[in-house]
Amino acid sequence: MKATVAEAVEVGTQLPSLTVRFTRQRLVRYAGAATDFNPIHYSEHFAKQAGLPGVIAHGMLTMGTALRMVTNWVGDPSRVTSYSARFPRPVVIPDDADGVEVEFTGSVSGIEGSLVTVSIEARCGGQKVLGAARAEVDLGVRVPHRDHES
Repeated sequence: MKATVAEAVEVGTQLPSLTVRFTRQRLVRYAGAATDFNPIHYSEHFAKQAGLPGVIAHGMLTMGTALRMVTNWVGDPSRVTSYSARFPRPVVIPDDADGVEVEFTGSVSGIEGSLVTVSIEARCGGQKVLGAARAEVDLGVRVPHRDHES
């Protein structure tokens, strides 16, 4: 764990954002690693036939990339104790060459002892692509309570 995380964390703390470009090449590499070769993730023809607006990123790729923002912040992936998200809309990859950028942001939304809850947002083209995304992180040390003066 990064030494300064527990010392500086409070509800509202913003995590450093992360912007990632999703391309079809990235999708094909992910498909190989995940053994998820559903053609909606690489073929415009199959994606449209399935009623989608085009080729879409794997939901778990989007979700995993969002978690990378949290693990970068805490410095130790083993500190993540739980993680969940919904998929309100897919990340559509409009073409083979340029792909599309997905922006990930997060903030501390709760603290209980050493357990910190991080709320995560993922947006693509201004649209939310993850919903109710939350990760719980055990910092391993009790987070100091801070009294705020008005």
